[in-house]
Amino acid sequence: MAAIDEGIVREYFEQNGFFVRQMRKHAVQARRKTSDEEIDLVVYNPTWTRDRRKPDFFLFANELPCLHRAVVSIKPWHTDVFTPGTLRSSPELFRFLEDKVLREAVKFFPSEEIANTGEAGGVTAGEVTKILVLPALPTQEPFRTQSVELLKARGVDCIISFRAMLLDLIDKVEVNRHYRKSDTLEVIRILKNYDLVRDPQLDLLPRIQREPKESRDAKPPRAAG
Repeated sequence: MAAIDEGIVREYFEQNGFFVRQMRKHAVQARRKTSDEEIDLVVYNPTWTRDRRKPDFFLFANELPCLHRAVVSIKPWHTDVFTPGTLRSSPELFRFLEDKVLREAVKFFPSEEIANTGEAGGVTAGEVTKILVLPALPTQEPFRTQSVELLKARGVDCIISFRAMLLDLIDKVEVNRHYRKSDTLEVIRILKNYDLVRDPQLDLLPRIQREPKESRDAKPPRAAG
């Protein structure tokens, strides 16, 4: 996994108010990952309250306030679609859901105070949301529904697509700010500055409103002769 892929996910959660911890700095290629290497990020929402419902399976930005704590596995297979066949033939996608992996992950979350006693209670694996970050699911039925059912059956609680995260970041990045502490946000800012990426809201406007004034005022070239 390239650093840019993890950077996108990290910025997505941080821009939405989460504390994010990167589990490792090194890449694992020549051997199977150990339990603490199967998870890419752990995220924690300090503003979560107990009256929140559980987040939906499709974890868009408006669902994030419902997310308390989670482990995140990132699969940046950008040219692939996670079809039912891909999910069945790729057991490595689900190794972050193994009990020994989750037992290792809960150590990184703060203990909760038990109501009325003031005593600290440890976090259990069942209290941690399991999130898979992926490029895309099939758009056609029944394959889309089958993929969702397979993911849920294996224990995935939520999924996020790279497209959804990038659209959210594009919307939040401001062109008149310099994001010197984040290469990811600075690249997005530069692309927005040169109109190479556009705010998602602008896609809802009529074309005539989106075009620069100078291009609308330009006269067509006069025919020769």
